[in-house]
Amino acid sequence: MLSWVLNSDRAIEVNIAIMRTFTGLREMLSTHRELDHMRAQQKQHTHQIQAIFEAIQRIIDAPVEIDPKRRIGFPTGSSRNSL
Repeated sequence: MLSWVLNSDRAIEVNIAIMRTFTGLREMLSTHRELDHMRAQQKQHTHQIQAIFEAIQRIIDAPVEIDPKRRIGFPTGSSRNSL
């Protein structure tokens, strides 16, 4: 727009520089949006992986209840009173 008003070579050069700057800014913002989107996905995956590890840790830390082995067969003699 400046080149239309001043109608000089210098004004045309400044106008071109301004347009290139805005084009570069638009490309940079687009790149940052993509990077931000990728970072958000990575953060989501990190939380999911962390939840998996926490669930595994809870399973490992949980007390294990083991029933004593029962004898197989019929009780005989003195072992009859122990069952």
